[in-house]
Amino acid sequence: MGRIVLEKVSKSFGDVEVIPPLDLEINDGEFVVFVGPSGCGKSTLLRLIAGLEDVSGGRILIDGQDATAVPPAKRGLAMVFQSYALYPHMTVRKNIAFPLRMAGLDKAEQDRRVEQAAEVLNLTDYLDRRPGQLSGGQRQRVAIGRAIVREPAAFLFDEPLSNLDAALRVGMRLEISELHNRLETTMIYVTHDQVEAMTMADKIVVLQAGVIEQVGSPLELYRAPRNKFVAGFIGSPKMNFIEGPEAEKHSAHTIGVRPEHIAASPSEGLWKGTVGVSEHLGSDTFFHVHVDGFAEPMTVRAGGEVGLRHGDTIHLTPEEDKIHRFDAAGLRIA
Repeated sequence: MGRIVLEKVSKSFGDVEVIPPLDLEINDGEFVVFVGPSGCGKSTLLRLIAGLEDVSGGRILIDGQDATAVPPAKRGLAMVFQSYALYPHMTVRKNIAFPLRMAGLDKAEQDRRVEQAAEVLNLTDYLDRRPGQLSGGQRQRVAIGRAIVREPAAFLFDEPLSNLDAALRVGMRLEISELHNRLETTMIYVTHDQVEAMTMADKIVVLQAGVIEQVGSPLELYRAPRNKFVAGFIGSPKMNFIEGPEAEKHSAHTIGVRPEHIAASPSEGLWKGTVGVSEHLGSDTFFHVHVDGFAEPMTVRAGGEVGLRHGDTIHLTPEEDKIHRFDAAGLRIA
């Protein structure tokens, strides 16, 4: 249960087509992340799957059944929003049980499912508290618990961590990944944060202007981006791009090299430059280097104890087998 197939699905608002016809297969039990910049259509696509928006064309199949015209409540899906959407006057127990009461389940079954979800999410000690007495991470777990008790065919997450601070986001990322491992249920997760996508997904769907640019595992997208857009979006810090004579040496309009694939030396290397801003992160240092003859500064990853300062001369050498080549249209050259 939980296989979702989109066949030529499109969406328009009036005369504006925000999602041109697209095809996508999400297999049972997969953790799939929709990622892309703001306004790329990822949340709209999730809402089409959930039934919160009507498709303008195409079909949505859930476990082989045409669900295109099926109301949201009958699709067997559970959605978790970034705003939690909890009832402040209800206890955690009643918030989690709410969809079960609406569905008319008997009290014993409600209690069984709530207790089970609370145990999975470490909420047992908080069942009699109200949302205002919880932290942001705990409130998000309650929202997830409300989805779990429905025992859905798939979970749909719409930027669920965007309201949390950095430390809580890291913790909740791990908790949601662990939850997926435990439940083995299909999960579709929307985020603009490519780090979340890389660390959580079995499969990433990269979107731009409603178009699927590439679908693949995190490592597939990292190692073999289909085009310059994907190459620049996946990876942190982002890939360096170089045009002009240096790219022409590699029979390409543009070459790309990631910060971690450049060796830095104070004395010798292929390219010579000057250290600009340095970002010291403890285990790593990122140098922004102004390379002679290059239009844009390059970001270089080095060890945390590198003794280079602003204004120092630095020599850089990319790993030859890690250089990415792109044609004038921005497509990857094999």
